[in-house]
Amino acid sequence: MSLYLKDPEASLDWTIDWSPNYLGGQSIISSLWNVEPAEPGGIVVQSSINDGQRTMATLGGGLPGHVYRVGNRITLSDGRGDERTLTVRVEQR
Repeated sequence: MSLYLKDPEASLDWTIDWSPNYLGGQSIISSLWNVEPAEPGGIVVQSSINDGQRTMATLGGGLPGHVYRVGNRITLSDGRGDERTLTVRVEQR
C-alpha cells in the first residue's frame, strides 16, 4: 500500500492508469470517485474525467493529520468492473 501526501491548501490532479496489460481491448465507460471518511473540511473530489484508459480526479481540501481513502470504481465496456484506492494523508507543508 502506498501513502500519498497532500497539503490542505493544494488542489491536485490524481491519475490512475488502468491500461498497462489490464484492459485487454476494453475501455472505461464510467468512473466514480468517493472519499472516506466524508467529513466537513475533508478531501473533496472537485472534478473528474475519464479518457477510456485512465481516470483522473482533482482533489482539494482535507484536514491536517487526517488520512483519507480515495476510491475509484470503473465499469468497462464489457460490463466488468474494478476499484482501486489511494491512501492520502493531509499534512501542512
